[in-house]
Amino acid sequence: MAKTFGTTTVRLINNDLYEKDGERWWQEDRSFYTLRVSVNPVRLSFARKYLQLPQADDSGQWKALEVGCGGGLLTEEIAKMGFLTTGIDPAETSIRTARTHAKDSGLSIQYDKGGGEHLPYPDNEFDVVFCCDVLEHVKDVGKVVSEISRVLRPGGSFIFDTFNRTFISKLVSIKLWQEWKRWAFMEPDTHVWEMFITPGEMKKILERNNLDLRSISGAKPNIPIIALLRHLRKRAKGVWTFKKLGDSFHLVEAKDMSIMYLGFAVKGHP
Repeated sequence: MAKTFGTTTVRLINNDLYEKDGERWWQEDRSFYTLRVSVNPVRLSFARKYLQLPQADDSGQWKALEVGCGGGLLTEEIAKMGFLTTGIDPAETSIRTARTHAKDSGLSIQYDKGGGEHLPYPDNEFDVVFCCDVLEHVKDVGKVVSEISRVLRPGGSFIFDTFNRTFISKLVSIKLWQEWKRWAFMEPDTHVWEMFITPGEMKKILERNNLDLRSISGAKPNIPIIALLRHLRKRAKGVWTFKKLGDSFHLVEAKDMSIMYLGFAVKGHP
């Protein structure tokens, strides 16, 4: 059975924040800056380990899609890898910001408005699909993964990350990051713990959709937790900006998957 959530649970998550103030995606003194400089590097490092990247003579024929692209923070990095890149997101404000920033950056990226449950693309259209920090935001995870599998060509790659549903993840990603004002740096209800997905649940969803999980890895800060708490406290007190916070640490791969994990899967042949 696919992992779905009732309306009561879904209403708890504040997905409307992605419709507010699209410029926050690229402003240095906003919380999204940490996504760009502290989180994206581990995603890109993980992806590069498993993806066959386009070469100069591929003439832009390799296609990549990012599902839930937001303002384009990761999408632009995917385009820089050499892929003919498309991003899709249900938030019109975020999509407008992504289009403007890509144009200003000289990047040719197609951005479409839409949700992961109904991707407006043909079957077998993409060589790679990315879906990062998204699956824990949707009502029907199984439907989104089904659509990702449909638009991915046989032998194509799926790169994702999401949050594990554990006591530690509730303590860190909900209490520490969102609720406890002494350290919090994210808006309330950015994430809802009940919508987190365990690796076991994720593996079953992938299997049902002809996606073979080839690798999975946790992530952790590259500095001790005590140091990170000090940094978060400085930001909360206004001593540090979000830029200073983001520049002070980044995530690295780890065996520990108790908070979040990254995965690489391959679509099987019919």
